[in-house]
Amino acid sequence: MKESILQKATELFLTLGFKSVTMDDIAHKMGISKKTIYQHFKTKHELVEATSFELFELIAGGINCICALENNPIDEIYNIKQFVMQHLKDEKSSPQYQLQKYYPKIFNSLKQKQFEVMHHCVANNLNRGITQHLFRKNINIDFINRIYFSGIMTIKDRDLFPENQFSMNVLMENFIEYHLRGICTQKGLDYLQNYIAKNKI
Repeated sequence: MKESILQKATELFLTLGFKSVTMDDIAHKMGISKKTIYQHFKTKHELVEATSFELFELIAGGINCICALENNPIDEIYNIKQFVMQHLKDEKSSPQYQLQKYYPKIFNSLKQKQFEVMHHCVANNLNRGITQHLFRKNINIDFINRIYFSGIMTIKDRDLFPENQFSMNVLMENFIEYHLRGICTQKGLDYLQNYIAKNKI
């Protein structure tokens, strides 16, 4: 039952947002009593925390699997983006933004874990890109790594990028291209141009 509650809560939180979904909503959608939910999660805060970290573990595992394939570094970045967007339902509810606004302690804890996963993955990606002559050999890997993470977090700020003006998919596509154009060699740029043309980004 606990796992079923987590799955339904995650679905509702991602679709409608952490703030708007109540324990009553979850109970109603599952056809159970609110008391049943409270037997497993004492508060909504506890449920939000549990769903956030379970989703993080799922996504982190998927990202690690993609990185383990060691495909073309440019393809890899886009593959990770597609995987994450699928699992976050295109971020229609702006989960990161809502966590930061309404559950800052959970957000800060999750942010640290996200950085640890991304730091390793992006560093590996950059090093392979340099080895394959797709990325410039003189880039500062640690700096680029941190700027990339910072950018990914910033484009999810709905105060800076209002949802009615910027879809998350478009933001991600633009940010990835922006990132790659800053580090690619001519060989890398040629590959990127072909990828964009082929995938009609």
